[in-house]
Amino acid sequence: MSFLIDFVLHIDAHLISIVNTFGDWTYLILFAIIFVETGAVILPFLPGDSLLFAAAALSANSMYHLNIWIFVFLLFFAAVLGDSTNFFIGRAVGNALTEHHIFGKFINKQKMAESKEFFDHYGSISITFARYMPIIRTFAPFVAGGSNFRYQKFIIFDILGSSTWVSLCCGAGYFFGNFPVVKQHFSVIVIGIILISLIPILVSFLKTRKKAV
Repeated sequence: MSFLIDFVLHIDAHLISIVNTFGDWTYLILFAIIFVETGAVILPFLPGDSLLFAAAALSANSMYHLNIWIFVFLLFFAAVLGDSTNFFIGRAVGNALTEHHIFGKFINKQKMAESKEFFDHYGSISITFARYMPIIRTFAPFVAGGSNFRYQKFIIFDILGSSTWVSLCCGAGYFFGNFPVVKQHFSVIVIGIILISLIPILVSFLKTRKKAV
């Protein structure tokens, strides 16, 4: 866990190391991380927003020889493919995984309940909104699949969410990631990105607590 925290907070340095070590394989490595974040269901703690921001910032620097358009296309495809895989896992097993003695440790019932409440409250558009929220974006496709939501409708809202998410995160990283003040305080920027993305979850939680009182 300490490695994961260090990876997230110093993701720019780790990405530079990955690029210097693996070269063009970096595209595939980042594709795999974004895919697994939602596709594996049990790994909601993998970096998403900050990874896109950092990758785009590196692609804006000519010394790393990375193409921003390849990143945008691959990471968008990874997000959609991961969500679709998650959706069909949810359709196949429903909430059964939460009762499993191993998977139940990763698929938290409370997070599942929060995702379902978010999904029920906002309806179909929640699939789009969920892409912007860590943890929720991992469980929302699973909940949608388990709720027998139509895939044809799911994929439309998922593509909308994934395309805007990748565009905004990569765009911000590409145009602002190499500003001296951003590079000097990259860890603070990453923490800020995480905190901002958690605001909707906090608001939803507070509303739920208020109703319960």
